[in-house]
Amino acid sequence: MIRVDGRTLRCADVVRAAGSEGPLWIDVSTAAVRAAEQAWKLAGELSTRRVIYGRTTGVGANKDDAVDDSAEHGSRILRSHAGGAGELMPAGQVRGMLLIRLNQLLAARSGVAPDLISALAQAVGTGSLPVVHSVGAIGTGDLTALAETALALTGERPWQRGGVPPVAIQAGDALGFLSSNAATLAEATLAAMEFDTLCRAANAVAALSYVALDGNPEAYAAPVHEARPHAGQVACAAQVRRLLGLHSAPKPGRRIQDPFGLRAFPQVQGPAVDAVHYLRDVLAIEINAGTENPLISTVHSDAYHHAHFHTAYVSTALDQARATLHQSAELSVARLGDLLEPDFTGLRAFLAAGPPGSSGLMILEYVAHDALAGLRAAALPSTLGSAVISRGMEDHASFSTQSARAATAAAAGYRQVLACELLAAVRALRLRQADLVDLPVRAAFELADEALDPGLDDRPLTADIARAAALLDALAAV
Repeated sequence: MIRVDGRTLRCADVVRAAGSEGPLWIDVSTAAVRAAEQAWKLAGELSTRRVIYGRTTGVGANKDDAVDDSAEHGSRILRSHAGGAGELMPAGQVRGMLLIRLNQLLAARSGVAPDLISALAQAVGTGSLPVVHSVGAIGTGDLTALAETALALTGERPWQRGGVPPVAIQAGDALGFLSSNAATLAEATLAAMEFDTLCRAANAVAALSYVALDGNPEAYAAPVHEARPHAGQVACAAQVRRLLGLHSAPKPGRRIQDPFGLRAFPQVQGPAVDAVHYLRDVLAIEINAGTENPLISTVHSDAYHHAHFHTAYVSTALDQARATLHQSAELSVARLGDLLEPDFTGLRAFLAAGPPGSSGLMILEYVAHDALAGLRAAALPSTLGSAVISRGMEDHASFSTQSARAATAAAAGYRQVLACELLAAVRALRLRQADLVDLPVRAAFELADEALDPGLDDRPLTADIARAAALLDALAAV
């Protein structure tokens, strides 16, 4: 069961919701529903005696246009903002968006009517999916996606799956429902959790490469990392020591100095670990935040106009995570090159095993560098962009939406890179008939050895790469 109370939703809950293709078992807090109803009543009362943006005024540059706080005004806002374009948003992202938006509304700061919140809860629980387009946001509110969702709840737009009985839009519902980046947060959360999985899998893959290459253990020694104790670096070195069973003074490696792909792994992977942890911390706040503008405070019996729609924290955290993962992926590609080099393995070039001239795993470098190039493009910072729209009233944007999309692409590229390294490491260990009996990383090797084709002949490696990529989820738990 997923608890939905406006305070305790977890990133892992969003992933569960995104992966659920049927009804979702949610526990909606009764106390949170009552609090949301109090905020709705307060918002209606406040709009009778003071200016409330979006309720008694237009929106955007129309902020100075006085309007009636009416359901018809709200309906016009929803219809005019439901202009999403492009492909349909992926179903998993839509499910995550609906759950996040429900949770945020239950933080009880939106002033949205209980009937609309209840309809949204029913949509989440039944696994219903509105028709939502992917293009239409720049990190200052997922206006088009949420307008399309709201109109589905009111019966004006179709559902691509399921559906709920339509509810009538009430005064003040429109802007309160739209004031969120829930779709962007859903994609960012799914990418962040994928980053986390891949970072943990990278430890196991790098450890297998270390064994195949007879790495020098001094680079991972505790005294080394105690001398410069960045949290991610220390944790990464400790994980590799654990996987390699380096609990006492180990035997020297083949080389006094390993290539950077082995020797600098903790120093390069560490920043990625730290960046992903920070990103998850940011998202844990955002998915439980009251972001609606204006904010309705029942504690202070007032409304506050603000800029919580701006997601600079999300975009900068995503940009940092992608940049650090790109560096980690560069090291993975470097280790792949080492694994294909006879001077490092003592094996034939490209780990070939057929007649002279056999190509072995030669093509993996091309695949890995292609994936790395895509990751490099995805790592470019989205926060360098900006926008001035709505007649100059909205003169900055975080582009967190674009940063989240880039994170999805970066995760896919990183997975392909690690898959190529994993294939090479496993083949090298098979050819060397390495003895892993006393090493914890043996569990990772056995998982891979069972899943991957043992054939050494030259053949298309497409299926092998796909199997290795799928195997990374299991390796993350080793």
